[in-house]
Amino acid sequence: MHVTQQELHFDPQLSTSILGPQDSYLRAVERNCNVRIVGNGSSLQINGNRETDVQEAAALFQQIGERLLRGESINAEHIGSLQHCTPEVVRAGRKSIIPRNPSQKKYLHALRTREISFGIGPAGTGKTYLAIACAVEALLAGTVERIILTRPAVEAGEKLGYLPGDLTEKVDPYMRPVYDALHEMLGVEKVEKLLLRKTIEIAPIAFMRGRTLSGAFIVLDEAQNCTREQMKMFLTRFGLASRMSINGDISQIDLPPRVPSGLIHAAQVLANVAEISFTYFTARDVVRHPLVEKIVQSYEIAERDS
Repeated sequence: MHVTQQELHFDPQLSTSILGPQDSYLRAVERNCNVRIVGNGSSLQINGNRETDVQEAAALFQQIGERLLRGESINAEHIGSLQHCTPEVVRAGRKSIIPRNPSQKKYLHALRTREISFGIGPAGTGKTYLAIACAVEALLAGTVERIILTRPAVEAGEKLGYLPGDLTEKVDPYMRPVYDALHEMLGVEKVEKLLLRKTIEIAPIAFMRGRTLSGAFIVLDEAQNCTREQMKMFLTRFGLASRMSINGDISQIDLPPRVPSGLIHAAQVLANVAEISFTYFTARDVVRHPLVEKIVQSYEIAERDS
């Protein structure tokens, strides 16, 4: 029988309390979610026969951790009631995705309730992955007719002419993380079919000019490398029955010197527009290997002190 596994990393200061007295929280989650859990320092390995069980167990430990960090009291009897409060799962084709921290939870809520949502923060926080998951979910549910995924084509601009091949071959290397997410959620064969039908469109941001994007879920990745003009152009493409997600890391701007980032400018200009949501991620929200979080934190400290 196939066994699904997920490794869950949590704040080291919770390492002695998140399992509960004599591992009572751990045992309660195992019983309620029908999973097996092994604790190891500041991480847990959750094993189960169904992916949804494993994800629900991970969501429960997320809630337990949040409550402990807020100083709230909890006991093993609370686990059953917490289970009914777990966040909704994003049904993205072959993947069922649960937000893994409060920032992801906030961003998921924004992606589902706001027409335009910005996700700003370091790499590894799941901004783009969660946006693509919501786009896939919306497409499969029929709430949008197509997905449009875009980003600045290259770090220093959009001069693709020197690269070999046709447009797709020129752009593909820069869109690889997007393709990887789509393949994981839908499978390679289905993604290729949707690309051929133009139900999913992947293109550099320059190709958005002059269009009105209606009935679409549009995701702009690496938005920190858009100029002010590109960002304004992109945002004004917004059409009826559409949603937009704009994601970027303002600590990794690759624009030429003295060219201001359109993402930073948009965050300033649009901060008071009630219909637009801004979710800010930090190094504590990194959901990759725990060493990545430490690397990001170290760079943030160095940049503050410089």
